[in-house]
Amino acid sequence: MSLRLGDDAPNFKAQTTIGDIDFYDYIQGSWAVLYSHPSDFTPVCTTELGRTAQLKSEFEKRNVKVLALSVDGVQDHLEWVKDINETQNTTVDFPIIADEDRHVAGLYDMIHPNASTTFTVRSVFVIGPDRKIKLTLTYPASTGRNFYEILRVIDSLQLTAEYSVATPADWKDGEDVIVVPAIKTEDIPAKFPKGFTEIKPYLRVTPQPNK
Repeated sequence: MSLRLGDDAPNFKAQTTIGDIDFYDYIQGSWAVLYSHPSDFTPVCTTELGRTAQLKSEFEKRNVKVLALSVDGVQDHLEWVKDINETQNTTVDFPIIADEDRHVAGLYDMIHPNASTTFTVRSVFVIGPDRKIKLTLTYPASTGRNFYEILRVIDSLQLTAEYSVATPADWKDGEDVIVVPAIKTEDIPAKFPKGFTEIKPYLRVTPQPNK
């Protein structure tokens, strides 16, 4: 059965390019992005791993640990990393999981039988410090993932976990947010002292509270 938002992210032990890890131990107290690749030495995924490495400081300042997964072995991963570093002008130092027996792919329902009975689909999971799944995305093989969108969603998830707000369409960090309907209009000033605008009784916006 597919994992759903709010489900516990399954734990696993695995060999990776940085050594053996226990997933829960590795992400303890952090947010996490776990994303999969159909195999090593694939062109689109080479650019994706490179972009992730280039954005290392952006993930770190959000307290996010990134883990990639491919069904090939650690030695192939290490050789692939050399190509990624060379072609993308970066240094990949986050773990790439070796999932040769498809154990992790099975736990996270990453196998796509409509495309292949063995290759993983290109999935993304954002997991909170509570080890629950906060976001899932699945991309076709032909379309590279947008890591700025993943960072944007993490900004929204972290903000809305702390405050009674939601983020509107195309929201970016620093822009106005929506006060959730559960907050009565008369209670907004006490909770959001920066002020608010009532566009409709159900649509009230306020400056981002943690800025």
